[in-house]
Amino acid sequence: MNWTDYIVLISTLLIIAGYGLWCSRKKKNLHEYLKGRSDTPWFTIGLAVMATQASAITFLSTPGQGYEDGLGFVQNYFGAPIALIIISAVFLPYYRKLNVYTAYEFLGHRFDKKTSLLGATLFLIQRGLGAGITIYAPAIVLSTVMGWNLNTTIILSGILVIIYTTIGGNEAVNVTQKYQLGIIFAGMFAAFLIILKSMPSELTLHDTFALAGLFKKLDAVDYSLDVHKRYTVYSGILGGMFLALSYFGTDQSQVQRYLSGSSLRESRLGLMFNAIFKIPMQVFILCLGVLIFIFYRFEKPPLYFNQSVWNQALAEDSSGRFKALDKSYTEAHLHETEQIKTWIKLRNLNDLPRVAHAKTEVLKAHETTQMIRKEATQALINTHIKGSSNDSDYVFVSFIISYLPHGLIGLLVAAFFAAALSSKAGELSALGTTTFIDLYKPLANKTPSDSYSLFLTKLFTVIWGIVAIAFALFASLTENLIQAVNIVGSIFYGVVLGLFLVAFFIRSIRGTAAFWAAIISQTIIFCLYYSLSISYLWYNLIGCGLCIILSLILQGILPTLTKPTESKS
Repeated sequence: MNWTDYIVLISTLLIIAGYGLWCSRKKKNLHEYLKGRSDTPWFTIGLAVMATQASAITFLSTPGQGYEDGLGFVQNYFGAPIALIIISAVFLPYYRKLNVYTAYEFLGHRFDKKTSLLGATLFLIQRGLGAGITIYAPAIVLSTVMGWNLNTTIILSGILVIIYTTIGGNEAVNVTQKYQLGIIFAGMFAAFLIILKSMPSELTLHDTFALAGLFKKLDAVDYSLDVHKRYTVYSGILGGMFLALSYFGTDQSQVQRYLSGSSLRESRLGLMFNAIFKIPMQVFILCLGVLIFIFYRFEKPPLYFNQSVWNQALAEDSSGRFKALDKSYTEAHLHETEQIKTWIKLRNLNDLPRVAHAKTEVLKAHETTQMIRKEATQALINTHIKGSSNDSDYVFVSFIISYLPHGLIGLLVAAFFAAALSSKAGELSALGTTTFIDLYKPLANKTPSDSYSLFLTKLFTVIWGIVAIAFALFASLTENLIQAVNIVGSIFYGVVLGLFLVAFFIRSIRGTAAFWAAIISQTIIFCLYYSLSISYLWYNLIGCGLCIILSLILQGILPTLTKPTESKS
């Protein structure tokens, strides 16, 4: 990065953050701090919901996922539109009718205090862990771009988000997210166009996508019934629907966004905006990764995209192993490029018999380069250099630094941080709100003054920010970041969703049965996760189903419970 990039980066972030804090400067009471204005239009709600979910991880890690595995990851979102329709029809009217601050207050109205506490606690655990991962993501960018120590970067970026969120509250989050999302997509579209322009002049757009198809990067749908496959159309529609139901319907970081709508209609329209555009957005971001993959078939990619780790390994390479691997990779990649050019030439000549042979040679050559890359990755892991467990998260940022013009580099780095500010502010705000509303108030059994309540909410927000930073510092992530977030959510979300579905649809079940059903179900999910190798998306369905079934069973075998009371909802 040069001075142009730094000017673009710093000015973009300061303008957006300053605008958000300025707009929220008069929000002094608890209600305004927690909910912001109550007249937010649907378009702002829609962008806020999208921006809260589309964290820096989405824009940093998803292109790497597309680079490695193609479009298949999009199946993870196939169930989201269905889920958002259900939330608009069922969940949202209840929340607005009760005028709650958090989704877990509804559980208290429907069941009892202990069930509300359990739902809030499960949310706090999984979202607190997820918050640590989303602090980790922009820290990767900054440490890679500026050469800073990763741990130092995590701490500094985490403190920045804590200050921004604590001062501004929910209003600052809402008013800035649409501008943050605008910056993000401006940068991503610019990167998309530059990648296309950077392709070899003899490579047509049709050739580009034909080559992507050759490497099976465009296989977006897998109809396999194998439950061990991480992404299939069935796990995406069923497991993905339950994941989205729980995330958009019960996760306070999302509920807090659309409860600020001026009416039920505005909130519903905001959710429908996401139902329409969520999948196309993910396809676009994955396509960025696919195009980078094709670009690197003609330009030699780094043997290992995390260049700081690779350079450290080379510096400590007394045996010469890493230098030898780099040389072998250069030779193998050059051979692969030659085979690809031969295949394209024969394909354009429509020489079908020779095209089939050339295709085989391309795939053999690519397999060789991949084997060398895997060998290098394993060798790095064996060195125990921190940060060497996963490489795909660095694909996009490595391309940005190496090939994009100055100014645009600064804009894209600003886009990552805009996404980080946006999603992290939403998460920390939700964690602080839930801790005060659903834990402190019920357990303290008193209602403090408005000013003291506001102080406590901000204090809890700071504490959760510190917890998130600590998790980011000490957790060792072997997963691609975007997958790690979804895995953490899937372990908890199913059971939480089960509680809400019981509350909405099975009126005969009371708090004690639902409470113990959720505890048992969550324990079983923990055991299954550590003993099975099925796709994590299925845990959303399994956890939800277990909670519902066990609630029915426990309600039936606990006849001594008091007669059910009428729902307050």
